[in-house]
Amino acid sequence: MNAPTHEPRLTHALRQMLWQRRTIALATRDETGAPAVSLVPYAVSPALQCLVIHVSALSPHTAQMQADPRAAVLIDAGEVDGEPVHALHRVSLSVQAETASGDALIAARQDYLARFPDAAAMTELPDFRFVLLHPLQGRQIAGFGAARRIDAADLRATLAAGRP
Repeated sequence: MNAPTHEPRLTHALRQMLWQRRTIALATRDETGAPAVSLVPYAVSPALQCLVIHVSALSPHTAQMQADPRAAVLIDAGEVDGEPVHALHRVSLSVQAETASGDALIAARQDYLARFPDAAAMTELPDFRFVLLHPLQGRQIAGFGAARRIDAADLRATLAAGRP
C-alpha cells in the first residue's frame, strides 16, 4: 500500500523512523510484575499492520510475553552530536504480543527476512518464533512542541502505508 498523496508531517516522520531504525526497546513484566527491558531487532509488516520480532524461547522476554501479552516498545531516531537530546524523535507504543501462526507466520517471516536476510538460518532453529506486536496506542515526540497521541487505527494505517 502506498502513503496518501498528502501525509501529515508527523505521520511521515513516524513512517521514516519505523523503516530506518532496526531495533526497539521492548518492555515486558517478569514473573513478579517488575518491569524488564530488552533490545530486539524488528521488522515492519505492512500486510499485518504490526511490528515483527524474532525471539528465542530461551529469552526471558519470550516467556514474559506469553504470560502477559501486554508490552510496550520504544523506538528512537538516535542521538545526533550537537543536537539537544530533548528534541530527540521517538515513539512509544503499547502493543499486544501474539505468536505468529498460519498465514501470518509466512508473512512475518517474509517481512523479517526482507529486512534481515542474514537471519535466515536462525529462523530455522526450533526454539525461535516470530511474534507480532499489534499496536494499541502510541505517543510520538518529534521535537520540542511536536508531540501527539496516536490511536490504534492511525498506527495500523501508518504501518500499512509501507516504506516512505
